[in-house]
Amino acid sequence: MTELRRRMDEDMIVRGFADRTREAYLWAVTGLAKFYRRSPDQVSDEEVQAYLLHLIRDRQRAWSTCNMVVHGLRFLYHTTLKRDPTTFSIPARRQPSRLPALLSREEVQRLIAQVANLKHRTMILTTYAAGLRLNEVLHLRVADVDSARMTIRVEQGKGAQDRYTVLSARLLAALRAYWTVARPRPWLFPSDRTSQPMHPTALQRAYGTAKRRAGIQKPGGIHGLRHAFATHLLEAGVDLHTIQRLLGHGHISTTT
Repeated sequence: MTELRRRMDEDMIVRGFADRTREAYLWAVTGLAKFYRRSPDQVSDEEVQAYLLHLIRDRQRAWSTCNMVVHGLRFLYHTTLKRDPTTFSIPARRQPSRLPALLSREEVQRLIAQVANLKHRTMILTTYAAGLRLNEVLHLRVADVDSARMTIRVEQGKGAQDRYTVLSARLLAALRAYWTVARPRPWLFPSDRTSQPMHPTALQRAYGTAKRRAGIQKPGGIHGLRHAFATHLLEAGVDLHTIQRLLGHGHISTTT
């Protein structure tokens, strides 16, 4: 790790950035350095603007990807390097409004049944049955599961908010069966190689493999299980405000 990369990462850590945000911003800076084959602190605003044009015109990157690159580079130059306000930018673009491709209950059951690995199967079931984000299920601790109250504590979810979500009887039985075999501690789903939480790529790949084996061709990644959780609760008659609380949404419009 270069000195500049270390400084930028530390600046993000002290500001409480999520792991995935830190990875994305560092990836953005690495791409700029590779393009010009020199340290980013030696790249001018005009050169950054030319790099953004290259991403959009030549590499045809999505607007959302380029927007993330802009934010990552601005953090580097404004915060870490303390450079005067930058001039590079990309035009604002209205994101198209699309509804997610929702999985039915039967599709979710088929998908989970296709996961051979016990840890991965339990993680995917937990993601769906508790309506968790990917980073939230990865950072669950054994102590977060409260069988007496039938709740799961989600600590410092998106927006640095703690919340409780539902623990169903089926999920509790699955978690107990997994714990009997794996005996994890303190993380509920630790990496096989380290004592830290599993890397998100491992679970994303397991989900993609199970989805293919189940013959499900609907688009979308593991976050679709969270959409399915919310929609299936709504179909079962649960009110929107309860779903909002379980999902950890700050505004009811997001849930709607």
